[in-house]
Amino acid sequence: MNKSPGRRTLAVAFMVTSIIAPFLYASEQPPEPVDDWTGIVRDSPYWVSQGVYKNIITIRHWVLKESGYCSDPDRHILFNMRGQFLGYIDDENSRKATQKRLNDTRRALATSGRADNWAVGGPGKTGYPFALSCDQPHVNLDEAVARYLGTLPSALIWGAWDDLVFASQENPESLHEALMYVYETRQQRNNLPAKLPTYLAGQVLIESSGQQRAHSIADAKGILQLSPSALSDCQIKPANHWHRLAQIDCALRLMNQNARNLQEPFNRRFGDLPDEKRDRLFTLLLVQAYHGGASRIEALLEDDTLSRPAAYFAREHDNFSAGDIAFGMVFHNLGRDRFGLASLYYVADVQLAAEALCKSARLGGASFCNL
Repeated sequence: MNKSPGRRTLAVAFMVTSIIAPFLYASEQPPEPVDDWTGIVRDSPYWVSQGVYKNIITIRHWVLKESGYCSDPDRHILFNMRGQFLGYIDDENSRKATQKRLNDTRRALATSGRADNWAVGGPGKTGYPFALSCDQPHVNLDEAVARYLGTLPSALIWGAWDDLVFASQENPESLHEALMYVYETRQQRNNLPAKLPTYLAGQVLIESSGQQRAHSIADAKGILQLSPSALSDCQIKPANHWHRLAQIDCALRLMNQNARNLQEPFNRRFGDLPDEKRDRLFTLLLVQAYHGGASRIEALLEDDTLSRPAAYFAREHDNFSAGDIAFGMVFHNLGRDRFGLASLYYVADVQLAAEALCKSARLGGASFCNL
């Protein structure tokens, strides 16, 4: 990190000077940190998930748009179990010094009563309140939307895959029109929520920025970053791994398979929810399943331990949005079965990408955008 040595100002939302340095609390006894941050999660009542979806969306918006408290990328923002923003620090000249400042800030937040508890973070160790770096790889949403909608002429496409024939070399069309063409052509094969295409479009933007040759270090490929095993399951030969129609077709097939596997346990748990809330919740869980695997979402619905939050939210659903329920099921299981904040960040980013897409002049107000 290249930092100016004099750039050490600490700022927080509630009072800029209140946690500049730990010695300001010399008259107060700092609380002892908990040994394991997961204990904070386990001891938190389920009701704290009220509003968590909107709160996480807000902080991820700052990251994706380099705005708000992430207008300077050389910062970390801190937030609690409800996803509520608590403060930020300006990064130091090294990772070690930045980590120390984060831990000093965590202690100060707990001492002041702004945080209910705190845990020391470190390399490979999660601290609490949670911290999120503003400086991380992310999608340029404006560019991604332009590419997806074909306002960049080079992004217009045409081609054939399996029994699908889309546009022509003389009259190529947008990636959005391709996605809708494949979705509508495959409707009889698929049994997916009505709003799934909107979120799938958001996934295209987040996964690859709509770039055909996107390739991850984990060997995920294409506009929907499909793994070699997923491409093999869809019987796509290596020569067609980058084919955009094939990628969309494969992603829909995988989504449909996940939906079939999850529908029964989901209905047992959340079948009594109002139709609109139930469909939205199921859609968000399918997005999570695409990121982390359907079996892990099924565990959140049925496992004796992991399903306890879901059981509570099903009983008390009137007090929570569909997003709060989807995120709460994960939040209260953080540290179990490899569940981490990345799952929530992914869904939040897809939501933000879909919203950015729907704010464009070409799609604004369309039924596709009734999120």
